[in-house]
Amino acid sequence: MNTPQAPVANTAWINCSAGVAGDMLFGALVNAGANLDAVVDILFGLHIDDWAVTTETVMRGGIASTHLIVVQHHHEPDHQHRNPEHRPYSEIVAILNAADIPLAVRQRALATFAILGASEAAVHGVSIDDVEFHEVGSVDAIIDIVGTCAALYVLGVDHIYSSPIALSHGSVKSAHGVLPNPGPAVARMLATHQVATRGIDVDYEVSTPTGVALLCALAESFGAAPPMPISAIGHGAGTRDPSGRANVVQVLLGNSTPTNTVECETLVVVDTNIDDVTGEVLAYTIAQLIEAGANDAWVTPIVMKKNRNGYCLQALCAPHLAEKVRNIITKETGSLGIRSSTVERFTQARNFTEVEVFGHRINVKSSDVRLKAEFDQAAIAAKATGVPLREIMRLAEEAARGHFS
Repeated sequence: MNTPQAPVANTAWINCSAGVAGDMLFGALVNAGANLDAVVDILFGLHIDDWAVTTETVMRGGIASTHLIVVQHHHEPDHQHRNPEHRPYSEIVAILNAADIPLAVRQRALATFAILGASEAAVHGVSIDDVEFHEVGSVDAIIDIVGTCAALYVLGVDHIYSSPIALSHGSVKSAHGVLPNPGPAVARMLATHQVATRGIDVDYEVSTPTGVALLCALAESFGAAPPMPISAIGHGAGTRDPSGRANVVQVLLGNSTPTNTVECETLVVVDTNIDDVTGEVLAYTIAQLIEAGANDAWVTPIVMKKNRNGYCLQALCAPHLAEKVRNIITKETGSLGIRSSTVERFTQARNFTEVEVFGHRINVKSSDVRLKAEFDQAAIAAKATGVPLREIMRLAEEAARGHFS
């Protein structure tokens, strides 16, 4: 993997006054300075074949902008559908978890697809495990989403803000037929995440599911640009070129100094008391909860009614994953009663970097108070080299110290 370029800025403000799509946002970040070769090098880690990324400079409303195109090579001609693949949500999660990509890119991409999956599940009235993506499961949509996350990583962006998202009216075509505009999945995401919007008077889609999901997953807030000196500007072009309006996503990059390095997020704790399952079942259930996206899961020994020994199984997760977490607990433990409560979690702001120790890539996260090497990756390196795990972690953290200083 190529060494990423030096960080350009730590903050991005995304202007969606004309709408947003995954390819437009990706193109805007490239136009702002993200090295496309470095981004594509990260994308190769997905191990998905038969695609390429091309760019061209186009004019939109008199603004020179980057039009980014994901070209997909089909083994057999398909003249009716550009992207024939349908992928279930679980397959995309598996692709991302198996990918050889930086941790920050994986986390942002997983968060984006989780929001897409939750919206589709709500629209169709099914479990997220039964969601099958159509347009957003195709190769070009995956590349648009992961490519945007990779471009942010290459630029060194840690903080993302957005303007209100533009919406239009009329109808849109989808795999399910002609639907109201904005489409149901887009409307669901905007409502669930309480995103600020603004209307523009055109009768075609201006904000797509991929673009909206990226901003719902990544933006810390929606409104005016944060106070910062602007170091770079990028414009990503949409395919349409309407008269009287620049069909672009604008990105402003700069370096902001957060007033508080402690971040607060609202999460849900799901828990149940159990006295009739084995330790093996509990361990398996915890593994399933973590794989499904829970932030954490744990078991506490308790004394239940009638002085019976039991366990309290708890999982911490994002609100949109609460139903999925409850379903897993019910399925695996047979519990007949599950509680949930909303909590606030305060976390130190952190950054991620990737270092190499004895030929093994290890992610290291940094906060104001410590450096911490990724345990699983360090353990793999220790087992392969015979070097003690504590020494591998020390070397990784020492190598990362120079990146963060």
